Amino acid sequence: MQPATILRTEDNEADIEVFRFALDRQGEEYELEILSDGEAALQFVSEHRGGLREPTPCAILLDLYLPRYDGLAVLRAIREAQALEHIHVVVLTGMASTAQVLENAAMGALHRTKYS
Repeated sequence: MQPATILRTEDNEADIEVFRFALDRQGEEYELEILSDGEAALQFVSEHRGGLREPTPCAILLDLYLPRYDGLAVLRAIREAQALEHIHVVVLTGMASTAQVLENAAMGALHRTKYS
């Protein structure tokens, strides 16, 4: 059985390490792909849309405030890509406006606040 692939878009190295630590404690094999900005995330979506990239992640954890393009732009692209539209997305952020939270929900994403 292939290990689960998880995509995390995050530009904060400390948040990545905490997440990796939590995954490691579960004792299950996994593949973690990290993209550190919105441009790389949109490229990831484009490659999946064109059938140029495998494997498809089982979940995407998306930072709302990314360099170059924000998480909402990436979430819109994910929902428009037939190859990715079914994937569960969790939007993680330190802060978000009510409008951003509602927009995440309208696109079928869960919203969770990061605590430092």
